[in-house]
Amino acid sequence: MAWIGADEAMKRLGIRPQTLYAYVSRGRLEARPDPGDPRRSLYSAEEIAGLAARRAGPRRAADIATNAIAWGEPVLASSLTTISRGRLCYRGRDAIRLSEHATLEDAAALFWDAPYAPRLRGEVAPVGALKARLFAALAARAGVDPHTRGRSKPVLASDAASLLETLCAAAGASGTGPIHQRLATAWDLDPRGGDFVRRALVLLLDHELNASTFSARVAASTGASLAASALAGLSTLSVPLHGACVNGVIKFIRESERVGAHNAVRARLDEGRTLPGFGHPLYPDGDPRASSLLAALSPIDAIATHCAAVEAECGARPNVDLAIAALSVTFDFPEDAAFAVFAIGRAVGWLGHAMEQIETGALIRPRARYIGVAPETL
Repeated sequence: MAWIGADEAMKRLGIRPQTLYAYVSRGRLEARPDPGDPRRSLYSAEEIAGLAARRAGPRRAADIATNAIAWGEPVLASSLTTISRGRLCYRGRDAIRLSEHATLEDAAALFWDAPYAPRLRGEVAPVGALKARLFAALAARAGVDPHTRGRSKPVLASDAASLLETLCAAAGASGTGPIHQRLATAWDLDPRGGDFVRRALVLLLDHELNASTFSARVAASTGASLAASALAGLSTLSVPLHGACVNGVIKFIRESERVGAHNAVRARLDEGRTLPGFGHPLYPDGDPRASSLLAALSPIDAIATHCAAVEAECGARPNVDLAIAALSVTFDFPEDAAFAVFAIGRAVGWLGHAMEQIETGALIRPRARYIGVAPETL
């Protein structure tokens, strides 16, 4: 079987990198590490020829819609976030550069195209585990906040800022000052740890139409309150396949420490299991968010050894989940604090997307392609 590189594969198919990697993730195309450079992959020329032939034929609307659902072609117009040439950009601004100096409040003002000016509220700090407090705080607001139809952009932006403050209060932040400093105080982090929280919050702010953001936009399209839209996003974020995967990454790191990095990686590969914290379909050359955080952090030896073993065994590079896990281990985050960083940062994105969706006035209501038992004929 002949094997070709990514550039040639994309040329023959007439597709972009994210579509190529979507084909691999859905099992439509076989890939293997390049023996000459394990950081890159090779693709089956035979399978690519078959895909090209099928793509050249007539494409039904149903086929196009199906291919758009999982890492496929874009389905919504947005002026907020794009991934261009392996770089993440918010409103055209490079997110990596922004994270070097911006607070989350600065980034929110950019992303929302509005001043960060929360309406003052008398927040009552929820009790219980951190993750539960985040849900309780948003649910309380979702139960009483007004719907969004007919409300002006400045009013919505102010509400969005107050919602972010509600979420931060639920995570333990109190007093005044930048959000990352208040969270650092609540979580007993030193100034360096607090600054890495700041970086992470900005880098996690948005990631185009990920599952939680799409959930928030669907809710917003119905006229739901911003709190309800954010709660939809938080619910989708809270599972192992999305924002709660950091625990799995930490478990993999501990496994690597216990049995040896190369042994842990080989065992997972031999069993056909995933490598949590590595690889991303949208970043074939590596997740720049992870690269930025890890380069600044200089992670402990166990994590550096772990990453080196994965890259040597299969060529996969760390993604942002690994970087957040590295922060959690390095600074000894409290339980669920890593998830809270993800949720608070991404809430800015959910709220920005919700406001953009509200401005369109359009309801997101896709159709299902029925494949069940034939309906009865009356």
